Amino acid sequence: MGWDELAQAVASCRACSLCSSRHNTVFGVGDRQADWLIVGEAPGENEDLQGEPFVGQAGKLLDNMLKALGLDRRRNGVYIANVLKCRPPGNRNPQPEEVAQCEPFLRRQVELLQPRIILAMGRFAVQSLLGTTEPIGKLRGRVHHYLGVPLVVTYHPAYLLRNLPDKAKAWADLCLAREVASAQAG
Repeated sequence: MGWDELAQAVASCRACSLCSSRHNTVFGVGDRQADWLIVGEAPGENEDLQGEPFVGQAGKLLDNMLKALGLDRRRNGVYIANVLKCRPPGNRNPQPEEVAQCEPFLRRQVELLQPRIILAMGRFAVQSLLGTTEPIGKLRGRVHHYLGVPLVVTYHPAYLLRNLPDKAKAWADLCLAREVASAQAG
């Protein structure tokens, strides 16, 4: 399944109850030949309305974080997706069965993209991709792998907006991801 077929499969998906309350699916956005894949958790209200991941205040913070690395979601080099493609009602935490239904879509996005680095942002993204219940704090600072692609763990931008002291830790994670991506290029 190529990009267009995959996007259509997501748009028409009715595999779980989230389809009944969504306005839009949130497939992903960015360069389909990007070196960086940013993976978030699930769409929020703004994402559901706009059909794009990481909009609103958390999206602005993510854009600034990427800009500090010389990256831009609107230009080459970055693709952004979520573990879930539909918004859980009331922005509740994703249910395991919902994550399981969406996992093949994200897996295929990774296979098509073949990024140099995956940056997993937030507990559900991290735990879904790594198949673990370990907290982010214990997984940060080292390189993991998903489908053979190096993966770096960091905090979700929405969390960072509420916990400003952890921004320095997130910057360290971004620097690690940049090092890994550069090493993959060389």
